[in-house]
Amino acid sequence: MKRLIYFELRKIFSRRLAQIALIGVLLFTALLSITTYRNKYAYDPYIGQGSGKAAVEIDKAAAARYEGVLTDETVRKMMSDFAPASDLHGMNAVYLYQNATQSAAFARFANQDGSWNGQTVSDVFGDEEIRIGYVDGWLSTSQNMARSFVALALAVIVMTAPVFSGEYEGVDNIILTSRYGRTRCTAAKVTAGVFAAIFATALTVALNLILALLFYGTEGLDCSILFASIDYVEGFIPFNITCGALVSYQVLLAFTCTLSTVGATLLVSAMSKNQAVAFVVSMAVFLFPALVPITEASPLFRLVGLLPLYHVLAVALLSVEQMGNGLLYAVWAVPAALFFLGVGAVFSRRIFARHQIV
Repeated sequence: MKRLIYFELRKIFSRRLAQIALIGVLLFTALLSITTYRNKYAYDPYIGQGSGKAAVEIDKAAAARYEGVLTDETVRKMMSDFAPASDLHGMNAVYLYQNATQSAAFARFANQDGSWNGQTVSDVFGDEEIRIGYVDGWLSTSQNMARSFVALALAVIVMTAPVFSGEYEGVDNIILTSRYGRTRCTAAKVTAGVFAAIFATALTVALNLILALLFYGTEGLDCSILFASIDYVEGFIPFNITCGALVSYQVLLAFTCTLSTVGATLLVSAMSKNQAVAFVVSMAVFLFPALVPITEASPLFRLVGLLPLYHVLAVALLSVEQMGNGLLYAVWAVPAALFFLGVGAVFSRRIFARHQIV
């Protein structure tokens, strides 16, 4: 069985299109991270301004002056320190950006002219204890991971769509089936497809995290995502989780997405006699939820949100609701992934077995 799985894995990774897809995802991931890092900008009245690495250092220094649990005193100090030095000419101070800490403070505690609006921490965040610090780097990483994981899912489709559909016109399957039997051959194909998806996911996740650690360090992983710059939708997730928890959920959802995707793709592959058809149908199935006009407020979203595409759009699943014991609705992606994978594995084997010649 090991030899069969190894043989099937070699077939998957020896295809030129699969190699291009995997390398493309890694290059896309690296380009996103590097471009985001180089385009960083920050200004601090006590330090100055800068871009790229300098901006990250300025942001870290600005955040360090206020890091810890957010209090009303901290808010008043930030609003005083970052008060606009000139007339905003009618621009709402909420959209003023000097650095990530200033932007987060103004988004929640500023009047239109940049003065303190009088709101307290409890007025904005209720009873939640908000730990603040440098979160800009990891929130940027979170946004980049969502994009790279969508590309990863499409690459997994490219890699696994030919697993069954590419065999209908070949003789390898006939020879192997005659020697090892239908059950072992189809099981090896399914296993190889799953291993290929897990490997590609692990590689992409590792690259994202390594680049984030190199560029931003570990600062902010224990800080709340709720006190975030106005640019980040993560700041509107209605639960007080840390950047570390957010990234952990995203990594989990990356694996549930690719496992769900490979299950659906294997089923389509077994049903398709042509590789091109398998590619097109599998991608259409994956992207279909984006065309469904269902908002997150709709009760149906809880079902549609468990489709693979929404796994990588982690903010959508994380913003649905909170369950007991501190768990978020996103954990339902795990049984959903097992369901998609199980159905795909079982039925793709049965469908393909009918076309095998013993």
